[in-house]
Amino acid sequence: MSIRMKHIFPVLLLSLGLFVSCETTGDEGRLSTDLVTSPKSATDHSDKQAAIEFDKVEHDFGTLLQGEVVSYSFRFTNTGDMPLIISQVGSSCGCTVGDYPREPIDPGKSGSIKVTYDSSGHHGFQSRVLTVMSNTMPSKTVLVIKGKVQTPDQY
Repeated sequence: MSIRMKHIFPVLLLSLGLFVSCETTGDEGRLSTDLVTSPKSATDHSDKQAAIEFDKVEHDFGTLLQGEVVSYSFRFTNTGDMPLIISQVGSSCGCTVGDYPREPIDPGKSGSIKVTYDSSGHHGFQSRVLTVMSNTMPSKTVLVIKGKVQTPDQY
């Protein structure tokens, strides 16, 4: 047997094995096309969902004096048909804290997330992002606070 045949034979054997193993018999391993062909399945969502809708998602504090601690409450409503559960409010900086309701918010009810910003040690234009995690789709909502921090000698 030549060297060339020694290399070709294993490749042919492997190819044949892959070809035979990929062959399917019947419908096993196939996905149902019902979701695509049935218009009812595309619109009939029996699972209820919570939904969060904010009055606004961005707040500008304007001009602040360095060292000021300011707060703003982002108002929201659960516009879904299941109780809304906020699991976390994370911020992009330790200078920003979000206080949120720990109890579920029933459908049609409102609540607020109080955001407090400490401008100590900051100067110039500041922008902070808060990420609200909840049982909604999508699960993340982004809130933004911003302002211009001036040092006492600039005021």
